[in-house]
Amino acid sequence: MTTFVVAIDFGTAYSGYCFCVRSNPSAIRAPHWGEGEGVKSLKTPTCILFDEHGAFIDFGYEALMTYKRGGQSKLSFFNHFKMQLYNKNINRDMMINDTGGRPMGAMKVFSESIRYLKVHALDMLSAHADGIIFSASDVTWVLTVPAIWNPAAKQFMREAAIQGGLVTETDSSKLIIALEPEAASVWCKQLPSDGFISEGLDNEILEQKPGTQYIVVDCGGGTVDITVHQVLEGGLLKELHRASGNDMGGGTVDFKFKNVLRDTFGHDLWDKYEKQNPTEVQRMMFDFTTFKCAKKMRDVYIPCHYNLTTSTLKNLNIGSFFKDGQGVSWSDGSIKVSLSKLKEFFKESVEKIVQDIQAILHKPEIHIDHILLVGGYASCKILQNEVKEQFGHQCRILCPVDAQLAVAKGAVLYGVNPKIVASRVSALTYGIAKGVTFDPAIHRVEKRRENKAKYYVYCDDVFHKFVQNGQSVLCDKAEEYMFGTIDYDQTAMNFRFFSTEEPDSMYVDEPGMKKIGQFVVNMPDIREGGNRKVKLEVSFGLTEIQATATDMTSNEQESVRLDFMTQ
Repeated sequence: MTTFVVAIDFGTAYSGYCFCVRSNPSAIRAPHWGEGEGVKSLKTPTCILFDEHGAFIDFGYEALMTYKRGGQSKLSFFNHFKMQLYNKNINRDMMINDTGGRPMGAMKVFSESIRYLKVHALDMLSAHADGIIFSASDVTWVLTVPAIWNPAAKQFMREAAIQGGLVTETDSSKLIIALEPEAASVWCKQLPSDGFISEGLDNEILEQKPGTQYIVVDCGGGTVDITVHQVLEGGLLKELHRASGNDMGGGTVDFKFKNVLRDTFGHDLWDKYEKQNPTEVQRMMFDFTTFKCAKKMRDVYIPCHYNLTTSTLKNLNIGSFFKDGQGVSWSDGSIKVSLSKLKEFFKESVEKIVQDIQAILHKPEIHIDHILLVGGYASCKILQNEVKEQFGHQCRILCPVDAQLAVAKGAVLYGVNPKIVASRVSALTYGIAKGVTFDPAIHRVEKRRENKAKYYVYCDDVFHKFVQNGQSVLCDKAEEYMFGTIDYDQTAMNFRFFSTEEPDSMYVDEPGMKKIGQFVVNMPDIREGGNRKVKLEVSFGLTEIQATATDMTSNEQESVRLDFMTQ
């Protein structure tokens, strides 16, 4: 049994971790970041810096500041790179570009980021234990991923974590992949009413009210991840609706602000300024990100930096770039963004979040009591107020204190007890290729096959469905299936696993079918001929699907974690 649980929340804009001694999960701690750079925050920017030879230099605030101080032409700086795994075809050899357009292997960028967070966490554990040196094997690691990511992206993060040294292939069970909104749900359901901003809970705790249904909206910098849970007896959670969401996180608001600056100063001038002064642009964007989450809704003032007003504009009057009535103006050394303009920046993102929540609330089988807003973006009053205005009459809108740590803290609790989530809704239809007795009235003639002894005519490549898209599956239960041989002297059975978004399919070569795994089980003892069976056990309710096949005659066994990455 490991001594600690460390949960890494690897975010689009900011990353961090929380930890606890396994025997005392009520005392969850988190480090502060950036104190050496004059800031103090609960997370650090998700950015990483390499030298011109591809060697790791630094991560987070330190990487950002080193990059700002010079050498941009030689250094490779990656920022907001997590979004490269959203809605993409993922493979182990995929490349991503740094801010200068230079490519590097995505696996290296992610694994080195995770390695940095691992080392930081182990140093932190040692600091809390009178200098005792701990290794990664002393820790159960939890790595959070968006629930709306496809299985290949989730698998990519596991492999990056292994390369980053969290665990080895042989002890990979010490790495738990947690879904971000689920982790946040685990944290929020056990909070007392004073753990939330805004409306209280009348001193009632969610997990003490079996039957309570609530939506968790995890608002990150890149994605907005939505899940629906019902509290069961004992505080366990049942997922009621497959994970949904979008890519309209808080970063879209920042992007709109930067586009306004680009339009204000002209594309050529702004692009030149951004290329020559990335430090100042980063600082302006950091200031905007901070001000947009202010506790009071008001006009925002972004300090304007030296090089924009001097070397870039030269003798031009900076005030002349700002036109009346645009909502963005020059105000005594700062760029002023009016509250009404700020709301415009939020409009597209907030509307999409509202639409996704409405789609869930319109389902007749779901009766929501609470909407929980978590994640760094959830701290924005404009977002909170719009959700309250749209849904406050139907249910309570709650936001936990330190909303940006809800995922990491919940992931720690999930690492202590992964069985806290009792069931999930399958996002895809899963099955295997199977041979069945050929029926000319049903099966395509080109699929007709005969076994070696010519006594059995069968149809090849039939899709044998295990679980259907949208089906609720138990997390702690492995489904069992028995399969027989086609040939008397068969010495192995090949299992080919497939997934599809379609609820029903006939064959594994239909459009939309994707092969996600394959393994062979040896059947060396052929004395019982055609009476032999192989038992296949598949766990669909886990965050990663696992399968084990056993030859019932020889007890030979093979296991596989299904491979969703394209080769």
